[in-house]
Amino acid sequence: MRDPVTPTAPPFTVTAALAVLLLVPAIGPAAREAAGSPGAATSTGAPAAASSVAPGGVVRWPGRGIDRCQLGDLQWPPWDGACWFAVDLLQEAGPLELERVRLGSSERLIVTVADYPYAVQRLRVAPEMADPPADQLGRIRRETERVGAVWSLGGTPLFRLPLGPPLAPMPNRRSFGSRRIFNGQPRDPHSGVDLSAPTGTPVLAAERGRVAIASDLYFSGNSVFIDHGGDLVTMYFHLDRIEVRDGEAVERGQVIGTVGSTGRVTGPHLHFGVRWHGARVDPALLLGDPARVPVVGSDHPG
Repeated sequence: MRDPVTPTAPPFTVTAALAVLLLVPAIGPAAREAAGSPGAATSTGAPAAASSVAPGGVVRWPGRGIDRCQLGDLQWPPWDGACWFAVDLLQEAGPLELERVRLGSSERLIVTVADYPYAVQRLRVAPEMADPPADQLGRIRRETERVGAVWSLGGTPLFRLPLGPPLAPMPNRRSFGSRRIFNGQPRDPHSGVDLSAPTGTPVLAAERGRVAIASDLYFSGNSVFIDHGGDLVTMYFHLDRIEVRDGEAVERGQVIGTVGSTGRVTGPHLHFGVRWHGARVDPALLLGDPARVPVVGSDHPG
C-alpha cells in the first residue's frame, strides 16, 4: 500500500503566538474506548490541548475563515470549522509543521509527535501468509497498487462524526499500532483495531459512502473499502461474506458483510481500519465524541 507523504519538518522555531504544543496521546485501553484521553476535555466539557497523543492520532486546529489546510504536499478544505490533521502511524517522532490558509494569509504551527509507544505482538499464521510464494507476488503487487489509489479519491465529505460502530454491540478494541511479528518475521505495525466476534456476525458500514473495493485480497481476505469523501476511508477485513459490490452506495449502519477468518488471521474477527488524508489513524478516535479530539493552535487573525 502507498504510504502518505511524510513531510520533513522545518527547524524547530515558532512565534509566541504559535506556541509549541506537545502531542503525545494517551494510549491506554480506557483512552481508546473514548475518543481520546480524559485530559482531552476540561471539567466544563470544553476541548483542551492534549497532554498526550501519539503517531496514529488526530488533532484539530479550529478557526474562522479557513480556506485550506495543508500537511506536506497534501491539501484539503476545512471540515466543521477546523483543519483536522491525521498523524500517520509511521510518522517519525519530532517536530511536524501544520499549515492552513485563512483570511488570505498562510499560518503555520509546529507540533511535536511523540516516540512510537506501541507494544510488540507475536503471531503464528499459515506459512504462506508470512512468506508468500513467488507465484502470488504479482497478485500482491497489483492489489497494493489498487488499494493505494483509494486513499486520495477526494470528493465532498459525506460523513459526520462520530462514526457508527461496525459491530453491534461493539466488543473491546485491541492491538492498534502494535508491531507485528509473524512467524518470527517483523512486518508493518497493525494499522487498525481487531474486534472479536463469531463467524457470521453482521458487519455494518460506519458511515454512508461508496464502496471503493469489495474483493478477496491476499493478506486481508474478503475486504471492503468504503470512500466517505473528504479523503476518509474505512476498511473491513477478513470477512466471511461480502454483501456489497464495487461502486455501490451504502448507508450508515447497512450490513456490508459478515465476520470471518479469511486472509492472514489467527481466528475469526473483524479488522476495522481508518485512513484520513492517507494517514493511518486509530479508529477509536473517530468512534467517540469529536469534541474531545484535541485542539491545537488558536483562532487569532493571520
